[in-house]
Amino acid sequence: MQGLYEQIQEAVAAIQGKWSGKPAVGMILGTGLGGLVEQIRQEATIPYQEIPHFPHSTAPGHAGRLVCGELAGVSIVAMEGRFHYYEGYSLQQVTFPVRVMQALGVKTLLVTNAAGGINPQFELADIVVLEDHINLMPDNPLRGVNDDRLGPRWPDLCEPYQKSLVAAAQRAAVELGFQAHKGVFVAVPGPNLETRAEYRMLKAMGADVVGMSTVPEVLVAIHAGLKVVGFSVVTDLCLPDCLEPVEVPKILENAAKGGAKLARLIPKVLAAIS
Repeated sequence: MQGLYEQIQEAVAAIQGKWSGKPAVGMILGTGLGGLVEQIRQEATIPYQEIPHFPHSTAPGHAGRLVCGELAGVSIVAMEGRFHYYEGYSLQQVTFPVRVMQALGVKTLLVTNAAGGINPQFELADIVVLEDHINLMPDNPLRGVNDDRLGPRWPDLCEPYQKSLVAAAQRAAVELGFQAHKGVFVAVPGPNLETRAEYRMLKAMGADVVGMSTVPEVLVAIHAGLKVVGFSVVTDLCLPDCLEPVEVPKILENAAKGGAKLARLIPKVLAAIS
C-alpha cells in the first residue's frame, strides 16, 4: 500500500506529464467562484479524475478540474472546485491537492469559499479577508504518524493567514472601490446548516463567517510551509433573530456577485505576492 508521500509524487508526475509550468501560487476556488478561471491564461486543464488519488467533487458549483497557467503575470495552479468532509471524504483526502500543489513548487496558497455571514455588519456578496479561524471539524488532516518530509509534527498557527497579504488585500479593495472586511472564519462539518442556537454560539465564540471548508486545507498548507491568504464571500445571512430558510440558487447567485469582486481583487493580490 502506497504512503501519502508516494501518492503525492504519483499525482505530481501525472500533472507534469500534461503541464511543464512551475507554479508559485496555488488557488482553491469555492462554491460558485469559478468565474475567476476565465481570466487565467490557461496552459493546461486537467479533470480531477485524470489525477491519481484526487477525489471527485460532488458539490454544486464545483467544476472539478485543475487549471494551470498564468494570472497577473504569476504562474498558478487553480482548483476549480474543492472537496468537503461532508461529501464523505477523509480530511486527508480533502487536503491532498494542497500537498500536490506544494510538491509542484507552490509557495503561497490562496483559498476562497462561500460562507454564511454571522457578523451583523456584513451584507450579501460582501468580501471578507480571513485573519484567523476557529476549527470545529471533528477530525484533523494532520492526525496520524507524521512524515517529516511533508512538514513538522507540531506546526505553529500564531499567524495562519499572512498579515502582509491581509493588509494588501484590503488596500487593493479600497483601490477598486469596495470594502473588504477582516474576519474570523469558523469551519463546521456540515452538510446541514446551523440552528439559531448554534449561530448564537458561533457568534459568541468570535466567528464572523461560517462554512464547511477551508480550515483543513489551511492546516495542511501551514504544515507544508506555505503562506496563506483566504477570502470568504457572504452568500447568506446567519442572524438568529431573523433567520430565513436558505435556498441554494440564491447562495450561488450571491457567490457569483461576490465572485465578480474577487475576480477583480485577486489579480491585485497576486501582484503583491509576486
